[in-house]
Amino acid sequence: MTGKESFQERRKHARLPIIHGVVEPVDLVYDDPSGPGKSVTQPAILSNLSAGGMRLMTFIEPPKGKILEMCLDMPGLGKVPVKGSISWIRGKGGVFLTGIAFTEISKHASHKITHMAEDYEDCETRISLKLPEVCVPNCRCQYLCNKPHKDDTLFKTEKALK
Repeated sequence: MTGKESFQERRKHARLPIIHGVVEPVDLVYDDPSGPGKSVTQPAILSNLSAGGMRLMTFIEPPKGKILEMCLDMPGLGKVPVKGSISWIRGKGGVFLTGIAFTEISKHASHKITHMAEDYEDCETRISLKLPEVCVPNCRCQYLCNKPHKDDTLFKTEKALK
């Protein structure tokens, strides 16, 4: 048995990669250890998102074991305040990937992220099966999608603004 055959998925939520070159900047805000009531803001780049958490890339190591406050502001999701705790940090050459588990997120935002991730996975399945119609008009991931398969005629401009 190889390692791949024994792998068991532990993730509870589908992941939504920030796809095809779309870079989504976010700001991490955490307590400054130099004094009470002070906070530090650190820029980060969102690389994937699920209803349970996200993976970020930073160029400064985030503090270990801290609760972070963020505001996600993404097309199709809107502005969503979240809190999370750092689950893991992997660094190499001054770049740090950080896994964050959400400790607070609204049910509405959680459901919306889940639906977007599910629709992304459905699209990937249709692409892998080489189906003639990959893009569907009820795709909830359309706001972030810039795949070559996307059929913009299916999505009205007014709908994309909401």
